Amino acid sequence: MAEILGLGATHYPGFWMHDDDMSVILKRTLNGKRLDPYLKDPRNWPEAMREEWGDDDGAAAAGRHRARCFRAFDEQRRLLDAFHPDFILMFGDDQYENFTEDVVPPFCVYLADAMASRPYDVPASSPFPKRNRWNEPKAATFRHAGHPEGGRYLLNRLNDAGLALPYAYRLRYDRGLPHAFINTLLYLDADRRGFPHPVVPFHVNCYGGDLIRMHGGLAPPSEVGAEPDPASPSPRQCFELGRAIARAMAASPWRVAIVASSSWSHAFLTPRHGWLYPDHESDRARLDELTRGGFRQWDTLTTAGLEAAGQHELLNWIVLAGAMTELGHRPRIIDYIETYVFNANRCFAVFDPA
Repeated sequence: MAEILGLGATHYPGFWMHDDDMSVILKRTLNGKRLDPYLKDPRNWPEAMREEWGDDDGAAAAGRHRARCFRAFDEQRRLLDAFHPDFILMFGDDQYENFTEDVVPPFCVYLADAMASRPYDVPASSPFPKRNRWNEPKAATFRHAGHPEGGRYLLNRLNDAGLALPYAYRLRYDRGLPHAFINTLLYLDADRRGFPHPVVPFHVNCYGGDLIRMHGGLAPPSEVGAEPDPASPSPRQCFELGRAIARAMAASPWRVAIVASSSWSHAFLTPRHGWLYPDHESDRARLDELTRGGFRQWDTLTTAGLEAAGQHELLNWIVLAGAMTELGHRPRIIDYIETYVFNANRCFAVFDPA
């Protein structure tokens, strides 16, 4: 009989940066053209944001924020090692990496035997810093084993249930795994002792109609035509898919860790705060639901509501929520960390096997 562990984490790129680089996304917003000039002046920010920004552009706060998040990652790694999964099924999004103008699937399962990634091989045109906190070389390559048998099993069981999904045997992105996957794997191995657990990456299209227009967030928004680009899969669709995944994996012969990788409300996606800081109120509502069991109704959330709160990437967690609802697993919050300066609020949770 299968055993299944659930985990919710984040893949924030800033964690692999030096402290004085970690507020890069906020600095881009401050230097951009769409920000209200009133909000460019820190004197007009919420008091908590001014305190976090300090007199060093957030560098001191960056070290504290990363240390707290990495303590949560360390606990999740301990739980993973103790569980000893046959493989990890990881939900993550793609931001103009594997999927660009030629195809944008709502979901995609990777069936690779092995995956090699170069997360620091950032092109010169990228706004992200070129150095990393581990001082690893730009060409550093990280290799992770896949589990194609488990991926094929899942796809076949979903197909039998009337859910035929796209799949891929290789990565199209020239740097390997999209950052939603590789960053989480790097952080789960922050002390670089090696990561032995095979991984089946499961792409969820969280950015929908914004993906191509904004090149995954690297380009400013463009005008929307009379008929916008297709939206992300709905929360209900993601939730029901998660339930079907849980049914399939529960009947499998494997021990599986199901991991959702994303932060919650993103500042650069939150119009109600001028794209300056996350939607704390909406994230606190999701945290309350997660804590008291209301995540079992996340299928009633709407795409419009998520996008208004900058919670596009919560879809990864909604697939996980559907799976954990099907299994009857209850969550424990390892930590919940709010920020104004580092782009998104972060929740770390574990759903223990019943």
